[in-house]
Amino acid sequence: KQWYQRRVRVESRELLALCLKKLKGLNKVRLVDASFIWTEPHSKRIKVNVTIQGEAFGTILQQQFVVEYTVHYQMCEVCCKQKGSDGEAWRALVQIRQRTIHKKTMFYVEQIILKHNMHKDAMNIKEMEGGINFYYNAKNNARKMVDFMMAVIPCQYKTSQELVSHDIQSNVFNYKYTFFVEITRICKDEVVCLPLSVSRYLNHMSQIAICTRISDNIHLMDPLTLKIGQLNAGQYFRDQFDAICHQKQLREFMVMNIEPVYNTDKQYGSYSHKHQLADVWVLPLNSLGTDDQEIHTRTHLGNILQCGDYVLGFDVAHAVVNNAVFDKMKQSQLPDIILVKKIYPEKVKRNKGRNFRLRRLRKGSVTETVTDDGDYNDFLEDLEEDPELRKNVNLYKRQKPQWMAEAEEVIAPKVGLEELLDDLVLEPADTDENGNMLTE
Repeated sequence: KQWYQRRVRVESRELLALCLKKLKGLNKVRLVDASFIWTEPHSKRIKVNVTIQGEAFGTILQQQFVVEYTVHYQMCEVCCKQKGSDGEAWRALVQIRQRTIHKKTMFYVEQIILKHNMHKDAMNIKEMEGGINFYYNAKNNARKMVDFMMAVIPCQYKTSQELVSHDIQSNVFNYKYTFFVEITRICKDEVVCLPLSVSRYLNHMSQIAICTRISDNIHLMDPLTLKIGQLNAGQYFRDQFDAICHQKQLREFMVMNIEPVYNTDKQYGSYSHKHQLADVWVLPLNSLGTDDQEIHTRTHLGNILQCGDYVLGFDVAHAVVNNAVFDKMKQSQLPDIILVKKIYPEKVKRNKGRNFRLRRLRKGSVTETVTDDGDYNDFLEDLEEDPELRKNVNLYKRQKPQWMAEAEEVIAPKVGLEELLDDLVLEPADTDENGNMLTE
């Protein structure tokens, strides 16, 4: 069996040579002429008129005959495994999962995999509810993916194996291997309540903290003192904790007044130099125009907030939190509001005027229940606002039509053209069944 890299056209010289190679005994005679006889394209038949010469009893004889070939469609071994059933094709499976209510971290993991080209050995890729499945035909390829995930994101993994067949004569066992990779449940811009043991490990950081970034470690910061700390995967899974407020649970506030705070007593530990403490007076958006009093709090966003800005915050005073560690804390230790992130108006225009786009993994069979609920646009906004996050992501230039020019007037962080790569040239092997590879 031989597979040709390029397509062999009908009635071409390459196809004629391939057909003549299939004839047995042709090397014992002299080939004089060979030509195709026209057949219907749907008949799956190829007819070749062959003329040969041979010597018999001192006389040269010439004979002409027609050879008929039957065309049978089949796939190569690799493609057959990709299109085959999952129970028979793959030998190793990597299941990447995260138990959260949004998918921004999974979008970030997808971009890291694409940047380092770690998906090249996968037979098939499927997007599942809560994560992605990678199918491999060898255990070593799956092991490379697991080691890569352990190096770039806080996670842990478990392994299992299933016996497929056993040869008694040669004592050979055939297994299917499954690697379950669980990513930490803490995500960027989430408010967490640290256990007392973790707080003491982080130089007595306040138990109420904000997750500022997810890399190979979990980056935490106290929004009232700017004290920062990091946790690796082993430390997190030893004393696990959950977020008490996700980004979708944050309320919108308007900044009414702000005063920077410069003189603060900094004790031992590490402090952030990228943020500025400030006293802020805010009002919920649904309370504008009423007689409600302004709420005072201290925030770490003093270097980017101004009067009239909109900000997302966690309303601690009116929130119902189901957390055992949070219930043990005294009310005097808790602020009324924890401001998390500044937001920008005219979100629709901002999405239309974005000057970059991302590459996406090929999706085999996506379940109908998998939706992003706007998480993908939120992830793109995080890329625009956080330069550290863009270091592990390849951004490609996006060609915008003229009607998008009005969107560029929106005041919001943007990605410079020097950080963008040239537009992709899509090849058939890089697209899925629908031809989709880039998303805007």
